[in-house]
Amino acid sequence: MPVIKYLRILLLTAVCLLYAPFPSFNALAGEPLTTGKTTEAFNFSAFADKLNPSLIRSLFERLPGFLPMASNKIITIIDFSLPSTAHRLWTINLETGEVLFNTLVAHGKNTGQNIAEKFSNIPQSYQSSLGFYLTDQVYTGKHGHSLRLKGLEKNVNDKAWERAIVIHGADYVSESFIKAHGRLGRSHGCPAIPPEITEDFISTIKEGSLLFIYHPGYDQRAG
Repeated sequence: MPVIKYLRILLLTAVCLLYAPFPSFNALAGEPLTTGKTTEAFNFSAFADKLNPSLIRSLFERLPGFLPMASNKIITIIDFSLPSTAHRLWTINLETGEVLFNTLVAHGKNTGQNIAEKFSNIPQSYQSSLGFYLTDQVYTGKHGHSLRLKGLEKNVNDKAWERAIVIHGADYVSESFIKAHGRLGRSHGCPAIPPEITEDFISTIKEGSLLFIYHPGYDQRAG
């Protein structure tokens, strides 16, 4: 079997496994799945082409510990192993398998150019932080409609509130910026998103949904 075909099958299998245990995930959250809901509408093959298998592995290992903290079945995954030119943010309804958003997202200015390389939990580092977060308060600030994040992992992202790491829209997160510069613009560490989706995005994930920001370096940090 050709290597590329074999790898594609492995990726597809990994994604299928990601969704197969949904009932146990929901049981952890204290709310069983509604009978009859499936993931039939989900395009597994398209998603498998873009997912990092090590992200899936980390998600499997750690999600059961964080899911009970969430107030709903929605999770947002950001894969910073992908370049900023990729649509590397997915928001998924764990109950139905539906992808609610798949979009561009910026990393911090000191995390890297097009490729994210360095991460920090230190104030004023202007670097992104990895790991699991809970979404919190919605507010209007200098970037307009914004969403506070609460870092859940000590020494990995627990200073997110202090650092004002929030989700907000930014003009530099756009296909036109990529066309002009070969990459997205960069934030001060916030996962900035396209301004045109900001209101809908924040409304969907606010008040207690999980966010997981991944890069292979997370596996060493989370230990």
